[in-house]
Amino acid sequence: MGRLPEFLRFKLRRQRAATDRVAAVDLEEEEETSACVCKHSGNMRLCWDEIRRVTMEFSVVVGHGGFSTVYLAEFPDSSRAAVKMQCGSQRLSRRAYRQELEILRRLRHHTIVKLLGYCDDREEGILILEYVPNGNLQEKLQGSNIFLPWKTRMAVAFQLAQAIAYLHRNCIVHGDIKASNILLDDDLNCKLCDFGSAKMGLSSTVAALQDSNSRMMVGSPGYTDPLYLKTGLASYKNDVYSFGVVVLELITGMEAFSPGRGEALATWAGPMLRDVEKVGEMVDRRICGEIDLEEARAMAALSATCVSDSPSVRPSAADILTTMRSKIPSLSLLFEEKVA
Repeated sequence: MGRLPEFLRFKLRRQRAATDRVAAVDLEEEEETSACVCKHSGNMRLCWDEIRRVTMEFSVVVGHGGFSTVYLAEFPDSSRAAVKMQCGSQRLSRRAYRQELEILRRLRHHTIVKLLGYCDDREEGILILEYVPNGNLQEKLQGSNIFLPWKTRMAVAFQLAQAIAYLHRNCIVHGDIKASNILLDDDLNCKLCDFGSAKMGLSSTVAALQDSNSRMMVGSPGYTDPLYLKTGLASYKNDVYSFGVVVLELITGMEAFSPGRGEALATWAGPMLRDVEKVGEMVDRRICGEIDLEEARAMAALSATCVSDSPSVRPSAADILTTMRSKIPSLSLLFEEKVA
């Protein structure tokens, strides 16, 4: 769903008209009204009854998060959206909602899920998001009946790097990049979602979100930069580490952390990443017949630098894009269609 549903566009026009009328009478009231309408991004505020109506009383669940449940919404013009509702009234979850709303209002990129609107009538903060119908990358890699070709995997990796580079240019650290937060549209294009753990700052290192009664938010097992776990300081290199883990998942088809293995994928793959001749041993058997081994080796080498123990060794997201452009020939068509 790439554009605003007709129902939302009509409501937004009505809200803007009301705002304009108020502005002509009283500038102070204009400031109050503008808090309900994001003029620059086209987001708008819906009331609770409208949310209940378009979600059919929250009847269709399409996803879950650490502090949220995602419901399907259907509008009168037959368009769809995803309605993300924060769970419970914990102060941390409310804070995460406000933070995610503020960040999503700033973002406009084809690889990042779009914010269409919001509702804050109740403690359960609600975000109205672009509906991405094809599930997430984790489902595609772990599902026994689903097959992602090598070229598609490389396209997803490149688009994810585009999303990260865009965020970092805007001084945002995502903080929870993982396969289940990479949604796929009908054409299997990447749409990065879930900004509840994101941080904004003017430098490459910002303080982590904390709560006096809660532990520091530490991301997801297998994806989280060990340095972040030690220091509690979020940096752009945390996202680069997580990107490296996702690349390993794309190469191997394995989970970032498996209770059965008892170790993270980055740890398990370490010995093979240090020996280029062993990369073929870790390739997902489902794509062995059509994989470009030289591309696999190039991506393994890139992943190795991303998950390095030393942040200074890790490339920037912009460097990742440059490397992929030069080392992954199968992406040539994607370069022509979508630029960073």
